[in-house]
Amino acid sequence: MIAAKEALVLLLAGGVGSRLNILVQNRAKPAVPFGGIYRIIDFSMSNVVNSGLKKVGVLTQYKPLSLMSHLGAGEAWDLTGRTRGVKILPPRTGSKDSDWYKGTADAIRRNIDFIGSNPTDEVVILSGDHIYHMDFDAMIEYHRSKKADVTVAMMVVPKSQIHQFGAGVTDNRNRIIDWEEKPKVPRTNLASMGIYVFDRRYLLDSLARDKNGVDFGMHILPHAIAHDNTFAYPFYGYWRDVGTIQAYWEANMDIIRKESGISPEKWRIRTNVEAEGRAADRPPVRFGAEAQVQTSLISSGCTIQGTVINSVLSPGVVVEKGAVVRNSILFSDCIVKKKAVVDLAIFDKQVEVGEGVHIGVGEGHDTPNRQHPKHLYTGITLVGKGVGVPAGVKVGRNCVIDSYCRRESFSRKTIGTGETMSKDGEIS
Repeated sequence: MIAAKEALVLLLAGGVGSRLNILVQNRAKPAVPFGGIYRIIDFSMSNVVNSGLKKVGVLTQYKPLSLMSHLGAGEAWDLTGRTRGVKILPPRTGSKDSDWYKGTADAIRRNIDFIGSNPTDEVVILSGDHIYHMDFDAMIEYHRSKKADVTVAMMVVPKSQIHQFGAGVTDNRNRIIDWEEKPKVPRTNLASMGIYVFDRRYLLDSLARDKNGVDFGMHILPHAIAHDNTFAYPFYGYWRDVGTIQAYWEANMDIIRKESGISPEKWRIRTNVEAEGRAADRPPVRFGAEAQVQTSLISSGCTIQGTVINSVLSPGVVVEKGAVVRNSILFSDCIVKKKAVVDLAIFDKQVEVGEGVHIGVGEGHDTPNRQHPKHLYTGITLVGKGVGVPAGVKVGRNCVIDSYCRRESFSRKTIGTGETMSKDGEIS
């Protein structure tokens, strides 16, 4: 038997992630910045390395350039050398949508040659867009102890959330005996985490048998549960699917809450600090004489002269004198000018708000965005990459300002709660 640490990892990193709105306008969801210095995919990649696994295929698809640049050849995760490595696996495509991966199982099926060229006993299949800490080596050993064909990592979630996941019913041995994919009326609160260990031969046989099955949860797992040995691997740690704006904001806020359970440093999460292409590391954080910071994460290269409360700031953010940033997430190199207020907002990179600007005005937290009511409904306002907001502008709750809106695009001084401003300055 081949050692468990020789298992092949296939990391699915090609989903659209449309519920993250303008945060995925120019990048794949796994490449979205998270927790100051990280990207979402860093958590899965680091879990792989920390588990002692060495061979990773990353299946990309939508807007992959930022993600591919970040991953590089795997140097940041010590995945380079003769016996280890990261292989980027884009769709074998022309330019048609029909050539793209149609689902999780379809994506794996189209890379059977990669599986074949890396002989092993198990194949570990992961998602690249979750925040968690997990020992895959332990899961593989569990899979072997059960003599399983398939093992699914599962955890208990509130029943109100189970409609977002595959849901399993297990017996007293943790064998999965029934399955519902995103049930509207759930019979269980045991949710799939989208993490699978397959016996390699069983995986290849399953994909060959069901050539029309495009998704694991919808097509491959129900057959495996009905006919073969399929087990649940119970997980009790921190895990978040950050596929919505609300979940993404909450997970970032968890980093600055002491008892939340998330700790990138303790989890030994690695990132590619060289992906920015900077000639040198950023300098330490600079705090002015009047700076006030409470319960916040401030990354290297930031300059704080104003007030930052309950917020996560990526490298290079500037908060000038008299400015206030509250309950917000600011990506790299944003600038908040004097006397501006940013309250409950997420800024993409290189946003600059002028003097006296107020982002997050009023009490309309429960008035959803008109164009994206399922994305923004709790008061969070999104500001896209490279936006320049002129002095004195006021922006309400649940608003969207499209990427690269320049100062001259702002035809009025107020953007009301729930409104969206497009790149050409139209407000709807």
